[in-house]
Amino acid sequence: MLAIKNLRVEFGPRVIFKDLTFSVGERERIAFAGHNGAGKSTLMKCIGGALTPNGGEITKPKHCRIGYLPQEGIHIKGVSLYQETESAFAETKAIEEEIDRLSLELETLDPKSSAFTELLEKIGELELTLDGHDPARMKPRIESILTGLGFKKTDFQRDCGEFSGGWQMRIAMAKLFLAEPEVLLLDEPTNHLDIRAQRFMEGYLQSYKGAIILISHDRSMMDGLTTRTIAFHHGRAEEFTGNYSSYETQLKERQQTLRKQKIAQDREIAKTEQFINRFRAQANKASQVQSRIKQLAKIERIEIDIEDAVMSFRFPDPPASTHLVARLEKATQSYPLKNEEILTVFRHLDFEITRGEKIAIVGPNGAGKSTFCRMITGEESPSAGQHELGPKTLPSFFNQNHADELDPTLTVLETVEKIQTRGSMMSARDVLGCFLFKGDDVFKKIGVLSGGERSRVALVRMLVRPANFLILDEPTNHLDMQSQDILQKALIDYPGTLLIVSHNRDFLDPIVQKTLEFRPNEDPRLFTGNLTYYLEKTEAEESQETPHQATSQDSSSRPQTPVSENSKERRKREAALREKRNQFLKPLQIEFESVEQSIGELEGAQGTLTKHLESPEVMADAQKLQETTAAYESISRKLENAYSKWEELSTQIEKVQKELEA
Repeated sequence: MLAIKNLRVEFGPRVIFKDLTFSVGERERIAFAGHNGAGKSTLMKCIGGALTPNGGEITKPKHCRIGYLPQEGIHIKGVSLYQETESAFAETKAIEEEIDRLSLELETLDPKSSAFTELLEKIGELELTLDGHDPARMKPRIESILTGLGFKKTDFQRDCGEFSGGWQMRIAMAKLFLAEPEVLLLDEPTNHLDIRAQRFMEGYLQSYKGAIILISHDRSMMDGLTTRTIAFHHGRAEEFTGNYSSYETQLKERQQTLRKQKIAQDREIAKTEQFINRFRAQANKASQVQSRIKQLAKIERIEIDIEDAVMSFRFPDPPASTHLVARLEKATQSYPLKNEEILTVFRHLDFEITRGEKIAIVGPNGAGKSTFCRMITGEESPSAGQHELGPKTLPSFFNQNHADELDPTLTVLETVEKIQTRGSMMSARDVLGCFLFKGDDVFKKIGVLSGGERSRVALVRMLVRPANFLILDEPTNHLDMQSQDILQKALIDYPGTLLIVSHNRDFLDPIVQKTLEFRPNEDPRLFTGNLTYYLEKTEAEESQETPHQATSQDSSSRPQTPVSENSKERRKREAALREKRNQFLKPLQIEFESVEQSIGELEGAQGTLTKHLESPEVMADAQKLQETTAAYESISRKLENAYSKWEELSTQIEKVQKELEA
């Protein structure tokens, strides 16, 4: 279907990848993986035709169409939503128009003439082709895709220019889905989708007839869709079979094997270099020395990527809060529109947040999620009703707009150090390293950063500020998997109160105990469970509910209002779950962190000893060489034991988490 051979892309002196070769078969489901900046989006642009590579070739059959959805940058205007998506059927429309034109021409010809017969045959062939396109299904397919992605029927005749950036990406996605190219390229397609649109997209892709290449930071989506992973790192590409979780497991195994091979290789190199240095001056050993020098030059050195080192982040200890964190009473929020109209987002909303609650907020764009977050933190006052923060509540709010408020003249490091309090457990550089700012990246000015990079700086800036009430609006949009894992682990351990707007199930499920759903023109509903629980409940409602069932269902299976969830019995259950976490999960996590720290220290010691072994001073002293080699082997054994313990604890933690979720 598609062949990439010896591809090379470079920007100035920086080589993104070189000699990149792989193929894509029919109906394959491939994930591109790797750190941000490893070249995933660059390669996708090359395949999609948006970027010309510096070398190599991309070949495909003549009939093969490639459809590419970038992360951002699409803006359509001057045409209605329906017309734009209908243009996906340009070929079908062209065939219909050609049949109409030829039919008119046919009327001018003599039925007994050969021209008439030839034209009639041509029309027959076109009609046969048209039948394969199934034009009768065009309209229902357009409506189905658009409504599935969250558009209302009243939107169909609106000019595309009226839609915001996120909805523009949905328009482009709808058009691609309708066109059904043989190869579909999707770069972070979930960034602009709410949970329902995301579920629709996943269902659509499951039965897609063509090949799919996907870049995403939503692990659960990739696990359910992809069957092969191509991972990029430092210009190299490695292939892994299976879904994304399988890739991560295989990667860990390969890394462990690589570490062991490097230890063995370093030992052999050290012995060879020792022999060369010892006998270099002896004439009777000259040929053997030269042989070993040549042997050493041919060795392909094994490299361990320092970026793969395990990092962790802990929130600053938050000040204690009272039981009441925040409350809205009879809160109404309205905004004036054009023509003196009023948009009412909430009316008479009652909601209370208590200490230690961790709540996911979901719902379609425009349903009121961000408005609610601003109101509950006091950043925005309600038009009517009351807002109250607990007397000791210290909120910290992150949303994408905060990235635009950063000082463009400061460096990344200065921006974070300016807000970080003294006595923090991690330096500003270490925290930035957890969130993709490594090395000299921290000295870049805010003004030269991309939108995603500025968003990450704003996130780090918020994370290092002590607070007992965190509100996070789509924090994972610009994070790679490793950074997501670091943030997820920190939020699980965070002892304060948390509201988080996100549709990333794999990220949210271990963190939250409740899900608050917003829907246009309806009261919010609170579900006592994580995002997977919420989806199961709402999907059961949609597939099974009848008008009679809707009136007879009890509140435990269909929560009616947020207030109904604040019962003593439910708090008891949540307290019992927290107690179980502290009793069974916490000790394992503490030991896991201790082992991680030991691995880091041992790897550092191993690196120091490797340098000693290479030094002429040690090489020239037999006793020092023997002592250093013995120390190196001792450290290596301890490191292997630490790796085994790390794997064992990781498996135990995963098992306990599943049992607690059950």
